[in-house]
Amino acid sequence: MSAVADDEPPSVDDLSGYEQDGRAWVWPDEHDRPVAYLIADMVDGNGHVEQVTVHPDHFGNRIGKALIEHAAQWAKAQDAPALTLTTFTEVVWNGPYYERLGFCYIPEAEWTPGLREIRAAEAAHGLDAWPRGCMRREL
Repeated sequence: MSAVADDEPPSVDDLSGYEQDGRAWVWPDEHDRPVAYLIADMVDGNGHVEQVTVHPDHFGNRIGKALIEHAAQWAKAQDAPALTLTTFTEVVWNGPYYERLGFCYIPEAEWTPGLREIRAAEAAHGLDAWPRGCMRREL
């Protein structure tokens, strides 16, 4: 999965838009340096985790979980019934991790139009070289 690891992060302009809209959260370390972040969207009336990233030096500290819980509270405040995301199904720190956080796979026949659009963009970007799926967690 080196193609994924080598993929460019979102641009500063893209991240600025999330930040200006109150849909970006950063986790700093003890020296106030960012070590993780989450950006979120609204997709078909649900909160949607667009990206959550934790620096490998901080894996296992439950930072990703804390950011996802924060995003869930944000989504609730938007009157969203659920939080969704797309992920690699077989990567331990993706699909199985999100299942432990209460997310369930959505059968493809039940994907909303917005999730279908996201998956099509991911496929066009080459992410379907590895199994991917859509997940949902009720709020």
